Amino acid sequence: MSQTLSRIRKNTTKARELMARSRAEGFAVGAFNIDNQETLIAIVQAAQSTKSPVLVEVSDGEVKAIGLQNLRCMVDNYKQDYGIEMYLNLDHSPSVEACKQAIDAGYEFIHIDISQANHDAQEGEIIAKTREVVEYAKFTGALVESEPHYFGGSSNVHKEAFDYEEIKKTFSTPEGARHFVEATGIDTFAAAVGNLHGSYPVPKQLDLELLQKVREAIGCQISLHGGSGTPANFFDDVSRIGVSKININSDMRKAFRDTLVKVLQENPDEYAVMKLMPEVIASIQQVVEEKIKIFGSAGKSVA
Repeated sequence: MSQTLSRIRKNTTKARELMARSRAEGFAVGAFNIDNQETLIAIVQAAQSTKSPVLVEVSDGEVKAIGLQNLRCMVDNYKQDYGIEMYLNLDHSPSVEACKQAIDAGYEFIHIDISQANHDAQEGEIIAKTREVVEYAKFTGALVESEPHYFGGSSNVHKEAFDYEEIKKTFSTPEGARHFVEATGIDTFAAAVGNLHGSYPVPKQLDLELLQKVREAIGCQISLHGGSGTPANFFDDVSRIGVSKININSDMRKAFRDTLVKVLQENPDEYAVMKLMPEVIASIQQVVEEKIKIFGSAGKSVA
């Protein structure tokens, strides 16, 4: 079921209003990755239970696994069935063409990340291709997010610690953020202040003073990638400073896998997969609800 242009524009207008509300009221919206229907069910049940707006997001690999239009339809169907405020975000899309396809499909949020495909991409190329997506998105009103360089880590549960001094070399700067926002016209800047994709055996440390300076340097929204494995005490501060969107993936994947292993071990003779899933879904839902409450978005839905 494809969306009409009027419906797409209505949804993107509501998405922009949500981002404005988050800034005005000092909360952040959780953006939760899915790579299967069970994870989506967990997210929508958490959103309904907490009365929170949510973003469902999909990476390039997740789009290829499920299908661009299939994802749009799944999100729309669950949104209607559960009566929740939910939007769809294309996460770390590595090409302009993929972003345009998602915009045409009615995705409300678009993250163009040229450095995802080429870690050594130069700023001039990143700016030019980001601007192309920004201009294309004006037709539907989709919000466009980007960053000026490669963002490290991967959405997995890592056994090795990371070198914080090395991570510092990729931090955003207020001057760089301002230049990039002005050069591209993006709606959301993906800040790097110690956040890192994935979960690690050592806690992440966010430079809140730097985040405040970036916030003061730009007028658009700020997103925080790599929310998994970040100590909860940071989230009150980042929401207060003005982060509107926080991405979560690895914490949910860990809950899914660990619980699935447990359920399989406890039910060695069960081959009806659907009967194995309720406990798995509940474990992911618990993670999502915990994040929603920490981000301050519980009770903020206008659905």
